[in-house]
Amino acid sequence: MRGKSVLLIIGGGIAAYKALELVRRLAERGVKTRAILTKAGAEFVTPLSLSALTGEKIYSDLFSLTDEAEMGHIQLSRSADLVVVAPATADLMAKMANGLANDLASTALLATDKPVLMAPAMNVRMWQSASVTRNRDILAKDGVLFVGPNDGEMACGEFGPGRIAEPLEIVAAIESALAVEGPLAGIRALVTAGPTREPVDPVRFLANHSSGKQGYAIADALARAGADTTLISGPVSLAAPQGVRLQRVTTAREMLAACEAALPADVLVMAAAVADWRPDVAANSKIKKSTDRVVPLIKLVENPDILATLSAHAARPRLVIGFAAETDDVVSNAVAKRTRKGADWIIANDVSGDVMGGERNRVHLISEAGIEDWPDMTKNEVGTRLAARIAQKLKGAA
Repeated sequence: MRGKSVLLIIGGGIAAYKALELVRRLAERGVKTRAILTKAGAEFVTPLSLSALTGEKIYSDLFSLTDEAEMGHIQLSRSADLVVVAPATADLMAKMANGLANDLASTALLATDKPVLMAPAMNVRMWQSASVTRNRDILAKDGVLFVGPNDGEMACGEFGPGRIAEPLEIVAAIESALAVEGPLAGIRALVTAGPTREPVDPVRFLANHSSGKQGYAIADALARAGADTTLISGPVSLAAPQGVRLQRVTTAREMLAACEAALPADVLVMAAAVADWRPDVAANSKIKKSTDRVVPLIKLVENPDILATLSAHAARPRLVIGFAAETDDVVSNAVAKRTRKGADWIIANDVSGDVMGGERNRVHLISEAGIEDWPDMTKNEVGTRLAARIAQKLKGAA
């Protein structure tokens, strides 16, 4: 990221103190930071401390004649490669979502022509409220990127989603957003997505409701983080993410063969919903309904276990990540699956609702170290967060 610049907008909240660490981490990577400190943010960090770390003047007043003469709010909002809001408060999110501009921070957000990345931080009940959820969805549709929030204990004493992402997580998201040589540069990633279809006859098949959205979002996030990414996809109607090599397959056996041909890889993410069984024999012509209403018997046989096969492969990736789509006992079933399949991580999610076709997901990352409960977020946000965790695992956190 060396040579890039960021405009950091610091909202009001106790999490504002982490902005100082974020500035320091960005400086280590050669990133120049200018900062807008909101009036509420200045209750938690001082302009002096920010100025000392950024080496730049700190901006706060929309109506400062001196600031407007030196660096007007329009120029300030467009002079950086990326605008980062950390912490992103409910107030700042609401203003941007609804096009309001009554201070320097909200005016800069409205005037910018650069990508915007938000790191939300607020009380769990605020984060889960209908209005914040609505504003978050509006911003996501407008192209705003998000990192976090995380589950954890907050200053108010409550526990749950709302804790700001850690500075290094935000740095990883910044690297992804800038589409420079990101944290996964030099890493080869292999992702599977969508359903498989197992033919019964030329017009019928066995399949599932997988839309492929989560796997495509993960492949997109890995590519944006700099990984050389191959996506093996079952039949879906999604376009290939930018910068991703897409290979389309139909059956589980085709998917396994395509995965083996794509090895070696450093990381494998098995997000596909692979059919567990297939008809023993697929008819060459359409099976007709008999006149005596006898239902034809279809003998099923097991499909190859792609995750287990690749986990034990001679060219096994350094990090193997499986998915566990469950309707009952989500976490306990996923924990058992990780051991049974030989995977390093399992991403568990409850698919008893509209998860497979919907835009949001709530997952649990299960590893040898334990269980991470991630908050409800969009599938794109899940992809970005998973890419950041993969970067931490494969390349280490500085």
